[in-house]
Amino acid sequence: MTPTPPRWFKSSYSGNDDADCVEAAISPAPRLTIHIRDSKNKDGARLAFAAEVWADFLEFTAGH
Repeated sequence: MTPTPPRWFKSSYSGNDDADCVEAAISPAPRLTIHIRDSKNKDGARLAFAAEVWADFLEFTAGH
């Protein structure tokens, strides 16, 4: 079975300026994972975070 490619979307944390756009994708299985990439370099580096770690990051940034 071929894995389904992630469905990328513009992060709500990105500004309205397309020049500074962060894209995210969510992989539901086998473990919920949040993927992040730079929209200007779609084949470049990607970051992946467990859902719990991503939630901690969002909580931290909301307070700053």
